[in-house]
Amino acid sequence: MKIKYLGHASLQIEVAGKFIIVDPFISGNELAKEIDITTLKADYILITHAHQDHILDVETIAKNTGAKIVSNYEIAMHYASKDFDNHPMNHGGSWDFDFGTVTYTNAIHTSSFPDGSYGGQPGGFIIETEYGNIYIAGDTALTMDMKLIPMIAKIDLAILPVGDNFTMGIDTAIIASNFVECSNVMGYHYDTFGYIVIDKEKAQEKFANAGKKLHLLNIGESLTV
Repeated sequence: MKIKYLGHASLQIEVAGKFIIVDPFISGNELAKEIDITTLKADYILITHAHQDHILDVETIAKNTGAKIVSNYEIAMHYASKDFDNHPMNHGGSWDFDFGTVTYTNAIHTSSFPDGSYGGQPGGFIIETEYGNIYIAGDTALTMDMKLIPMIAKIDLAILPVGDNFTMGIDTAIIASNFVECSNVMGYHYDTFGYIVIDKEKAQEKFANAGKKLHLLNIGESLTV
C-alpha cells in the first residue's frame, strides 16, 4: 500500500490496483501548487467531514475520474443530489470494497459545508487490506474512542492530525498513538496556514523520545505500508 501526501489532510492511497483520494484540498493550498488535480487518479474519494479544507476539490476530481464518493450519510447525499456516484456510511459501520474493508470511526470536531449547511457528524476511517491496515483519524481531538481502534484491527500506520489549535497537537497525538497501539505515525493537518504551523524537528524528536516514528512527508512524497 502506497500513501502519497498531497498537502494539508489530503492523501492518495494506492492499494490492490485502486486509487483512493482522501479529503482533497489541493487547488486552494499554496503549499501544494505543484500537484495538478487534473492528473490525479481516483477510484474512490473518502471524505471525513464537510469543511472546505477537506472537500474543495471533490467535485473536480470526481468529474475527471468518475470516482465513488464515500462519506457520512449527509455528505454522501449532498453529492448524490449533484448526481455523483456515492456510498453513504455512518459511525461504526463497515463495508467491503474491492480494495479492502472500510470502517467509519468517531471523531470529535465540527462539520459544515462552506455555505453553513449541515455536514453530518465528522469521522475517520480504518482501512483494512491484505497489504496492511491504516487508521485515518480525520480532524479530531484526542478521544477515548481511539482505544477501540485496535480492537477492530491491528493498525500498521496511524495517520493523525498534529497541527494543534483545530485538532490534536503533537503531545496529544503521541497519546493517540498509544490508544491505537501503533508507533508508526504519519502526521497531517499542519503548516497549511498560520494557526497550525509546527516545529517539525521538535515534533519528530518528541515522538522519538516516546519510542515512536513520526513521518512528516514533503508534499508529493510517498511512504509504503
